[in-house]
Amino acid sequence: MSTRISPLAGQPAPKSLLIDIDQLVAAYFSERPDPSVPAQRVAFGTSGHRGSAFDVSFNEWHVLAITQALCDHRKARGIAGPLFMGIDTHALSAPACASTLEVLAANGVE
Repeated sequence: MSTRISPLAGQPAPKSLLIDIDQLVAAYFSERPDPSVPAQRVAFGTSGHRGSAFDVSFNEWHVLAITQALCDHRKARGIAGPLFMGIDTHALSAPACASTLEVLAANGVE
């Protein structure tokens, strides 16, 4: 079995491969998914919800809906203990965290 190593390994990413983080965050907050478009619906991958704010497949509407569903599930099951949440270094982690905290607080989840 051969291992393919990118010629870019160990090098700074070229500007042509970088995204505009400000535009990505703006898309996270401004775009509204259309539920009739399958590619814009919530889609879970190995480690959670996957998508891109640029494709309207990961944005605040998705995060709000997922968090509210979690709150509804906890309430229906009588789960009243604290919820522990973490974030990673992806560009939308902080905005998604803020959106999540708003819904959790509105539902009285510690």
